[in-house]
Amino acid sequence: MSLLVTGSVGIDTVRTPYGLNQDCIGGSAVYFSMAASYFTEVKFVGVVGDDCPFDLADLFRTKPVDLAGLEIRAGSRTFRWQGSYEGSMNEARTDAVELNVLAEQPPAVPEAFRGSEYVFLANTAPSLQMKLLDQLHNLKIVAADTMNLWIQTAGDDLKKLLGRVDLLVINDGEAKLLTGHYNLISAARQIIEMGPRFVVIKKGEHGSMMVDSRGNIFLLPAYPTDVVIDPTGAGDSFAGGLMGYAAQVGSVDTMTLQKAIAHGTVMASFTIGDFSIHGIKNATQEMIEERFDRLRKITQF
Repeated sequence: MSLLVTGSVGIDTVRTPYGLNQDCIGGSAVYFSMAASYFTEVKFVGVVGDDCPFDLADLFRTKPVDLAGLEIRAGSRTFRWQGSYEGSMNEARTDAVELNVLAEQPPAVPEAFRGSEYVFLANTAPSLQMKLLDQLHNLKIVAADTMNLWIQTAGDDLKKLLGRVDLLVINDGEAKLLTGHYNLISAARQIIEMGPRFVVIKKGEHGSMMVDSRGNIFLLPAYPTDVVIDPTGAGDSFAGGLMGYAAQVGSVDTMTLQKAIAHGTVMASFTIGDFSIHGIKNATQEMIEERFDRLRKITQF
């Protein structure tokens, strides 16, 4: 099934206990597409300024990622993010951010992309996510991500968006902020009342949780790893693996999404193993299957 993603392409500078990585490629759509491309074809919709130093066509040269929806906007500057991690590295500290082109109008969706059945609205302003959604038809499942900034500053738009999506992917802190509930089960149920049929709450090193509209609950730990070099993009890679697998199977139900979450967990484990996208870009199908099998074995009892 066709999978479309819209989100950011960024110029990142990241500091972790393992070092400093300056002006590297980042952005939610980049990490998502790299992860999803191991499972299905991806239609990429995004925008960069004419200062963008990265060649995305070369980056995705061996991957089934269609970049017809990438706009290089003359006179605009590419999104920039600078962040750092300390201690357990469970949460990034944003040291500087320049929205640049992300504060402008969203890119147009190519006509050939508008019939996409699976859609992921990666993290950006809810008003922009809805504008992109307005350009699409023939939708089977719409999933979205968000962040604290939009919960705090664009709450009304976010609630409108939630009424139009089937699945929300959100981290534990964001779920608590959005709902006012500190119990994650209660928070997930509150989010479902806002519209989505499924809610996936990411808990960093503690794994993830899914709750559906029928009251089913699914818990999965993170993939066990003893080295975390750079967590940037792990959540987007998780979403890419999840949605990529769901699109590959061509089904959206609780059982399918449980396996999709497991695949997302595996893809995130590659991302955290190196700076920027190097860890996930160098993964192979054999490595993915090996980690999936290991995750399945350690969660059986």
